[in-house]
Amino acid sequence: MHHRPAILLVAAGLVLVGCTSPDEGATADTGQSIVIGAGSEPENLNPILGYAPDGASKVFDGLVARDAQLKLVPALAEELPSASADGLVWTAKLREGTTFSDGTPLSAQDVVFTYESVLDPKSNSTIASRFDAVTDVSAPDDRTVEFRLSHPYAPFDQQLSLGIVPRKAFKGVDVSSAPFNSAPIGTGPYTVAEWRKGDRMTLKANESYWGGAPAVKTVTVVFVADDNARATRMAAGEFDGTVLPPKLAGAYDAKQGYRVVRNPSADYRGLGIPSELPLTSDPKVRVAINLGINRQAMIDTVLAGAGKPAATPISPYLDEWYDQSAVFRHDPAEAARLLDEAGWRAGADGKRSRDGQAARLPILYPAPDVLRKELALATASDIAKLGIDAPVEATTLEVMLQRQRETASIWGGGDPYDPDTASYTLLHSRYAGRSGYVNMTLYRNASVDGALDTGRRSLDPTTRKQAYTDFQKAYVADPGWAFLVFLDHTYVLRDRWNGQAEQVEPHDHGLVHAVWWNLERWTPKS
Repeated sequence: MHHRPAILLVAAGLVLVGCTSPDEGATADTGQSIVIGAGSEPENLNPILGYAPDGASKVFDGLVARDAQLKLVPALAEELPSASADGLVWTAKLREGTTFSDGTPLSAQDVVFTYESVLDPKSNSTIASRFDAVTDVSAPDDRTVEFRLSHPYAPFDQQLSLGIVPRKAFKGVDVSSAPFNSAPIGTGPYTVAEWRKGDRMTLKANESYWGGAPAVKTVTVVFVADDNARATRMAAGEFDGTVLPPKLAGAYDAKQGYRVVRNPSADYRGLGIPSELPLTSDPKVRVAINLGINRQAMIDTVLAGAGKPAATPISPYLDEWYDQSAVFRHDPAEAARLLDEAGWRAGADGKRSRDGQAARLPILYPAPDVLRKELALATASDIAKLGIDAPVEATTLEVMLQRQRETASIWGGGDPYDPDTASYTLLHSRYAGRSGYVNMTLYRNASVDGALDTGRRSLDPTTRKQAYTDFQKAYVADPGWAFLVFLDHTYVLRDRWNGQAEQVEPHDHGLVHAVWWNLERWTPKS
């Protein structure tokens, strides 16, 4: 995430908070403390359980990190891990003399423990599927780690940004309920001083950080899920920075002492379309829904211009892999023709039905998310114009998962690292019906599966390139979603620090990625 490992701060949407910062030593006046208004709160701070798997966590380092251009750079590894010629063994050599924040030396056994724990079914880790190819992790000596794979997995090094934990913290303790999960010990630039769940978290600089002590000494992260509430509290001077929907951030465009930062991202918002309903089980209907949606109008109005149209989970910022022909034009006439062909015909009132069954597709979104609400309403309006009843309902992510077989939902996700990590668990049929945020639409397409498998297992760049072109073409012919937009992430910041560097962001942009992905390198302007 930068030359010194960036650390995943907090899940999607943390904000910097500062002028009323409650810390003892540093004061907001010096720029040594910052208050962030965050849009979400992590469930735990344990990398084993899935915290900050793509790096930038602030508390942990991985074997690798990413610089501003998303290039992998060594972090806890002294150089980038290397693969054997057959791609089945990856070796990492650890940086010498690194310690955890409590002074314990880092050893290869800590790395082995971290990855073995992720793979242990008893941990029930949300990121275990990322390491499906791993059969064994071992430490030939205290500074060497070897990963053995069951098959070549081209982007395996992208997965080595996961934070490393000290194995001694889990002696005789169940990983899922360990005290570590809310009071962690890592090697990163910050330590967790306090976490008042549901309210705020305070981070303190790790003065002995191997990458150099941060200049911003205290980070207070205030958790405020509601977009409007964060905007109000930012306006009241409570935060030094926050993430806001583009229209709410626009109020700061010309405001003295503030900066609006718009960062590109591979973070999509999309309508997950259940594949087993009578209406949506027909690929023609799913293509029709995609053609009926006016994505550019959403970008112009809902996003105030801050985004790009989406058709697949492959972002335009994955430019090496992105197929410019894999798009859905806005064509309501063709959509109507396809619905007619599928037998869903319009009555005198314009509403469609087939064999006496009304065409109906409820759309759910998570209640506190203003952006998803506006996208849900815009999507429903476009779908209703096709003659499909599309009632919109505010709910929770948990209920969206529970009802994934019978309703559509506005989901988010995506990353700019590799087409495999952006697409595989989301669309491969082997994940249909698994719990959690994998293949939520129960999508099954043999051509898509084949292309994704080839892309993941081939070590030849030309073969991989063709596989992801094939994937995108097969997917748009039989879509499982209506991917809507790739967002630009918008932030409001007090203009009091130097050192911000633009980085294309993934879906997660809490304390973790976001504009403060390299906060440990920021310096006060004063």
